[in-house]
Amino acid sequence: MKVEEKLYQNRYMVDEGRPHVRIQPHDTASPTLRTLVDVCPAGCYSATDDGRVEIIPDGCMECGTCRILCEASGEIEWNYPRGGYGILFKFG
Repeated sequence: MKVEEKLYQNRYMVDEGRPHVRIQPHDTASPTLRTLVDVCPAGCYSATDDGRVEIIPDGCMECGTCRILCEASGEIEWNYPRGGYGILFKFG
């Protein structure tokens, strides 16, 4: 079984209007933010045509990769989702 097939079995409960990850406003993305587009295992980050980075936290695995990369720069705000929301791992 491929990793993608295993990840597909997890479920994510979206907390409408209360994302647990936010990117600080920026005109152009720093190298750190651009790195998130490639390293996020859930593919939550994407680059726009105008040089910014956006996030869609639905499906975030809460692994903390973005939190670790941006810890020193403060370019993102990361909190755990409220109880009952976020990733629901099927096998664990």
